[in-house]
Amino acid sequence: MLHAETITFLKQLAKNNNKVWFDANRDKYTSAKDDFEVFVTEILKGLSTMDPAYSELKAKDCIFRIFRDVRFGKDKTPYKAHFGASFSKGGKKSAGPGFYVHIEPGGKCFAGGGMWMPDGPALKAVRQEIDYNLKEFTTIIENKKFKKMFAEISGEKLKTLPQGYAADNPAIELLKLKSFVVSNNMPDEAMTNKAAAKNVVEVFTTMNPFIQFLERAVG
Repeated sequence: MLHAETITFLKQLAKNNNKVWFDANRDKYTSAKDDFEVFVTEILKGLSTMDPAYSELKAKDCIFRIFRDVRFGKDKTPYKAHFGASFSKGGKKSAGPGFYVHIEPGGKCFAGGGMWMPDGPALKAVRQEIDYNLKEFTTIIENKKFKKMFAEISGEKLKTLPQGYAADNPAIELLKLKSFVVSNNMPDEAMTNKAAAKNVVEVFTTMNPFIQFLERAVG
């Protein structure tokens, strides 16, 4: 679970996203960062019971920095108003499939994952795997618990047909996807509940067959 002070810090940061305020409240940031690290460690413990490969990861391998790179984007605010962590067998820098938890007050917390905008070869591999094994993939995403937890596979779609696939392909709407991501929104108060880490792991466990399918596709 996260402490209420961590949620409060993120709320305050969203309203005061500037270096002067951040420097004056650096002690609050440090406490919140440490709290999130403990939370991520709890999640890793749960994941490692599902798959021993996750036992090799440490919280620092998963947590993204709060400091934003403002060089290229229009948004010049220096800090992210959220905490995020990616749970991939290759660590947060891996381009492969993985789980993700996002802590952002105001109804924007969620747990989910998949593959976001994979490169050309990886995207081609996933499309091929879906085309060859559509029945298996459909069974995964049409599972009753999976559908209840994840409304849809989200991500930008091609407006035209993907190269090499015909319009009458039964998987064509899935094959048009550029990303393969699912998420489950969680209320702010759920993150300060004692069962918060356990609930996040339950989300990850439900989506694990989806992740395993993607992992197999990209090798």
